[in-house]
Amino acid sequence: MPDPIEVRKIPIESVTDASGLARLIDDGVLDADRVLAVVGKTEGNGGVNDYTRLLADRAFREVLLDRGTRTPDEVARVPLVWSGGTDGVLSPHATVFATVDPASAPRSDEPRLSVGVAMSDVIRPEDIGRPAMVETVAAGVREAMKAAGIDDPADVHYVQTKTPLLTLDTINDAKSRGHGVVTEDTLKSMDISNSTTALGIAVALGEIEPPSAERIHKDLSLYSSVASCSSGVELDRAQIVVVGNVRGVGGRYRAGHGVMKDALDADGIWDAVRSAGVDLPERPHPSDLGDRLVNVFIKCEADPSGSVRGRRNIMLDDSDVHWHRQIKACVGGVAASVTGDPAVFVSVAAVHQGPSGGGTVAAIADLG
Repeated sequence: MPDPIEVRKIPIESVTDASGLARLIDDGVLDADRVLAVVGKTEGNGGVNDYTRLLADRAFREVLLDRGTRTPDEVARVPLVWSGGTDGVLSPHATVFATVDPASAPRSDEPRLSVGVAMSDVIRPEDIGRPAMVETVAAGVREAMKAAGIDDPADVHYVQTKTPLLTLDTINDAKSRGHGVVTEDTLKSMDISNSTTALGIAVALGEIEPPSAERIHKDLSLYSSVASCSSGVELDRAQIVVVGNVRGVGGRYRAGHGVMKDALDADGIWDAVRSAGVDLPERPHPSDLGDRLVNVFIKCEADPSGSVRGRRNIMLDDSDVHWHRQIKACVGGVAASVTGDPAVFVSVAAVHQGPSGGGTVAAIADLG
């Protein structure tokens, strides 16, 4: 049986601020050596050259090194999944997952939060967007499920990943070895890396059969209902965090999930909160949450039809502001209006992550 989980959301007050993590450790809430993973939003542009992710990564790893006893190599293997871009009202923050001593956690036979992490094998640049990457990610997800003590894929409610995208250097590396790449547009490769990873998650959880190359990033009927995938320049393999529930593990927290059918689907967020064990009235209000909601984790995508609920929008035609930033700000506002808190995790590029034009939603609740 894995150890129970403590999970806390902390603000990030500046680009290199990790003081919230340091306080949790100094106050005895978390043990630095028991931190399993961090999932956070940084304030950069969310693009290929968003170096706020690297700055946050360094700051948080320095705290883990300074406050703990793990070696630099051990700390380097802790998944820190940073999603860049806090457009609109979104606020930079991090959600920290750590194990705790079972003797210090409430006992319960009810499903309670369990987290497993894994690092996949290296993903070569020529494999991004192709079946080989699907297979590599699927193997990593199965490893993370095992670490979480989860046998039934139905008990998985959230899989957060960070994978490499293509850069000029990695494109040239592939070419130097006689290989082509799926695209030479580095920004487009972010979306493709995310979507391919999502299919790997779906395969691991039995949601779909392994897809052919022709269906990757094209057949929008294929998706995972629990995948949340980000990509960046700071790694060469998949960092995988599997979040689910296990009976008997104990602790105060529980995970749930749902999907947003489109960018305005607040009910999809409420469904995820209910799935996490929070009792709500038929027409809930943020005040009904109290302090029970730790965080929600949402993927979003501009609808390829160019409309939402029958009304035309110009996100996909706008040459001034990329649609990544527009849809993120939109869904961030919807999510914040539900939770009453702008520090929510909203990430863009959601192909194969929930229904087309919508996205996955995971929620973690503190059941006390």
